[in-house]
Amino acid sequence: MNMSFEEKFNVEVDDKAVAKALDAIKAKVNGRVNDKELLKRCFSLIDLTTLNSTDSIERGELFAQRVNELSQKFEGVPNVAAICVYPSLVSSVRNTLTAKDVKIASVAAGFPASQTFIDIKLSECQMCLEMGADELDVVISLGYFLEGDYFTVFSELQQMKEVAGDAQVKVILETGAMPSLSDIRLASFLAMEAGADFIKTSTGKIDVAATPEALYVMCQAAKDYYDATGRMVGIKPAGGMTTAPDAIMFYSIVEEILGEKWLNNKWLRLGASRLADNLLSDIVGQKVQYFSASAPGAKY
Repeated sequence: MNMSFEEKFNVEVDDKAVAKALDAIKAKVNGRVNDKELLKRCFSLIDLTTLNSTDSIERGELFAQRVNELSQKFEGVPNVAAICVYPSLVSSVRNTLTAKDVKIASVAAGFPASQTFIDIKLSECQMCLEMGADELDVVISLGYFLEGDYFTVFSELQQMKEVAGDAQVKVILETGAMPSLSDIRLASFLAMEAGADFIKTSTGKIDVAATPEALYVMCQAAKDYYDATGRMVGIKPAGGMTTAPDAIMFYSIVEEILGEKWLNNKWLRLGASRLADNLLSDIVGQKVQYFSASAPGAKY
């Protein structure tokens, strides 16, 4: 880094302009909630996630088996984009998953707090890949970021991307802990400059998860970054997204700012657990508990 991110990129955000733009997008969402083709598209963007302390090998296997059988159970519904699990479940999911084009993502590098040593973070990333993960979801060192030590945050992310190589790295900004929208914009540029393949809102482990405001600012940063560098970076809202209107709102923000090129699971993911069954219910027109029954007694 030869110059600060504040010098290289404009990180200022007009909060009132963001609110006004979101009001216009929200006004369109209600008219789209019954569009079943759109619901199917949103379903195809899901990173189907289980990150409970009670997760087990059986949980991983059954989760993957549900994904394997989805096309037989729900004709015409595309499969999810990925299954996202803790590192300890990666091997069981890899050994069970046969569904075509569904990726395996693992949280890594001291998730969810990122409060461990960089050598441990890099080792965990490497081990996840060796166990069969296609993608890594990692969290920025938020403590360093809030102290203004952007170099350390940048360096750690850059090293993790080097370990990952061609594997996708989704960098979680934990936007709910950011003091301002300008901080979210700054963190977005920092992660993209360090090599992030995706920027992601949240871990889902703190009270404030994905918000329209955070995603709007991240999408604006991704657009500006693409305009400046020619490199596309994916977007992943995650946490607190449970209903079709939630999914369509986030989808619509990406559509409005980044356009059609981003509206596929190569560049857009929805990190969710309960959303999958709720979208299936809306698509088929009756209550569905397909994934929530993926392990006896599991909290989902």
